[in-house]
Amino acid sequence: MRCPSCSEVEDKVIDSRTAEEGAAIRRRRECLACGRRFTTFERIEGVEEGTVMVLKRSGTREVFDPAKVVAGVRAATKNRPVSEAAMVELAGQVEEAMRAIGSEVTTQQIGLAVLDRLASVDEVAYLRFASVYKGFEEAGDFQRELGLLTKSTEPKRRD
Repeated sequence: MRCPSCSEVEDKVIDSRTAEEGAAIRRRRECLACGRRFTTFERIEGVEEGTVMVLKRSGTREVFDPAKVVAGVRAATKNRPVSEAAMVELAGQVEEAMRAIGSEVTTQQIGLAVLDRLASVDEVAYLRFASVYKGFEEAGDFQRELGLLTKSTEPKRRD
């Protein structure tokens, strides 16, 4: 496994545990060269029980691919201080959330899960992702979304 920070192949496993109801093994690793930590998941390849299928807007179905989530997040975080390890971790969180939903999810559910997690990683990247995902057409769309992102009022309490 290559370190996402320095591309070194030597690492050590710090922690291993089952994930996704036993369908995968989650390993926390530390690079021996740079000391950065990152998470990997080991899964059996192929479509089998426990595989999450994605229902696309076109009506087609395909196997959930966390690499596509990473690619979308990478585009949104371009020139932002977000590490590759953070992107991979976010994709893993999204995949686990989709498994919790069921064996079939929509692209909309995936997009919302990415937005939910990206907001806490980098607000600029969140706005970039939201602008593409939600199809912003004018500056007011950015203002509205920024208002939702930075809304700091506490919810009203019931008496």
